[in-house]
Amino acid sequence: MVLMTVENLSKSYVEKTLVENVTFGINEGDKIGLVGINGTGKSTLLKLLAGVEERDSGTITKGRDVTISYLPQNPEFDQDSTVLDQVFQGHWPSMRILREYRKALEGGSDQKEIIRLTGLMDTHGVWALEADAKTILTKLQITDFSTRVGDLSGGQRKRIALAAALIGPSDILILDEPTNHLDNQTIEWLEERLLQRKGALLMVTHDRYFLDRVTNQIMELEGGSLYSYKGNFSHFMEMKLQREENQKTMEDKRKSLYKKELQWMRQGAKARTTKQKARIQRFNALEESALDLSTADMQISVGTTRLGKKIIELKEVSKSYGDIRLFENFTYTLLRDDRIGILGENGTGKTTLLKVMGGLLEPDSGELQIGETVKIGFFQQETPFIDGDQRAIEYIRDGGEFITTGDGTKISASSMMERFLFPPDQQYTPLEKLSGGEKRRLYLLRVLMESPNVLLLDEPTNDLDIQTLQILEDYLEEFPGPVIVVSHDRYLLDKISEKVFLLRDGEVRGFTGNYDFFRAIWKEEEKKELKEEQPKRERSSSRNKALKFSFNEAREWETIEDELEELQEKIDQVDGEMHQAASQYTRLQELMEKKEELLEEQEKMMERWLYLSEKAEMIEKEKDS
Repeated sequence: MVLMTVENLSKSYVEKTLVENVTFGINEGDKIGLVGINGTGKSTLLKLLAGVEERDSGTITKGRDVTISYLPQNPEFDQDSTVLDQVFQGHWPSMRILREYRKALEGGSDQKEIIRLTGLMDTHGVWALEADAKTILTKLQITDFSTRVGDLSGGQRKRIALAAALIGPSDILILDEPTNHLDNQTIEWLEERLLQRKGALLMVTHDRYFLDRVTNQIMELEGGSLYSYKGNFSHFMEMKLQREENQKTMEDKRKSLYKKELQWMRQGAKARTTKQKARIQRFNALEESALDLSTADMQISVGTTRLGKKIIELKEVSKSYGDIRLFENFTYTLLRDDRIGILGENGTGKTTLLKVMGGLLEPDSGELQIGETVKIGFFQQETPFIDGDQRAIEYIRDGGEFITTGDGTKISASSMMERFLFPPDQQYTPLEKLSGGEKRRLYLLRVLMESPNVLLLDEPTNDLDIQTLQILEDYLEEFPGPVIVVSHDRYLLDKISEKVFLLRDGEVRGFTGNYDFFRAIWKEEEKKELKEEQPKRERSSSRNKALKFSFNEAREWETIEDELEELQEKIDQVDGEMHQAASQYTRLQELMEKKEELLEEQEKMMERWLYLSEKAEMIEKEKDS
């Protein structure tokens, strides 16, 4: 089923064309990843499809009653709203009903209005929607639903916006960088959620593992044109290479023919005959049809200063914020060839540990020693304040007019910018005119131009395009000094890290190996922890003992479904009494409180029924085996 058709879509900003005569369709079941270099217009295309930005020309046609959920890269928020109110800001009827119901309760509306809205809540299944929203927020590590949005961090607000997009009953879900500000475990949960979701998905993300697992189609935006490939990201990379090779072959043939025709033209071609006129027209066509095959190649060969034997040493280092202990008595000596990935859930202190190691934060206790020859390049999670009126090249020149590469060659700031995908006509662009990704790429160049010999990178993949990431990875592999990375990008960690530090429960645990190796070990530990946390009565006393209900569980299993039915009858009875007591405010309030108690009891009983039913299934499976 076709959900959306896009025909000859175009969009430009001043002299820059982002999208030109683009045509494609979105069908039910499509899970599309949109990729391309920063600044090519990926976010703009999403805005056009979501209807939040006007197109210059072309048509966007949605199917009848097709709805869209959209997560922008930089969402806007009502600072005074609570978390739950912010999640339910959507335009869907169910959300409007919920907002009206909550407002009616808070504002003391008359009883008839509350009864009317209660009925609508039942009819549209809004009670389940609110429960689903709380589940999603909890998975995204937002547990206080009454917190004021303005009091939350930027990362927490982005997760609230993601929850709002996921909860919406939409046919097309559009996500711009959904994995930013998520830890690895949460990203894995989001993957499963999107894989199970019905409808279509279109997203921009730099997470290559995420693209591999979730997508069944990749669209690449390049030079205003859109190229579509069926399959996941790995298949796209193979097909793109094949396309570029075909284009190169075609261009080589064109150049060969053009060379021959150019020689004929130089001999003094005269357009006296129809045949000669046609040949001249062919020459002009050959000249105009040249393909631009210049691949934006970011060559990073930045030289480093000499690094002595002593680098960074931490001895019994501890750090807390208030009553929250982040890490305690951590000791480590950084080695010259270290490649370390730092992992942990949000709020466990990954960035804090990196800043302590880099000397940007004082530890509460313990000792930090940094060698005299150490020159740290610290790429921070948030781009430092930059003057929007400053030109891009001026920003780079503030870090140095020239840079000496690994082979001793001196390269100017302008030449280095070209290697970082900033052509000469873009180098004098005011910083405020650059996209978020372009600013991050420029900031990365500024850090590397200072020739560091130790690199500390805090979420370096945020807002960087895949091509930049691939070349950054190549650079890090060749970097002669130690590299420490805080990242949720599993692909980067797999390729770069040889050790993993995990922050959890106030301690730093070390693992040897890359992310995949660490994850395999950690999953086994998680299974072990779950087994140890099971109540003793639910574990068999020996491996050979058959699983069975306890005496009380067996009795409970026999009666629980009848009890659930009786409870539902009580709820229905209270609903009837509420309709009859529409004009009796005091009585209505009593009935509403009674219904809330019954619903809470029903929820607990349903959870117990789910546990018993799952155990009954396991018992039956054991019998069958």
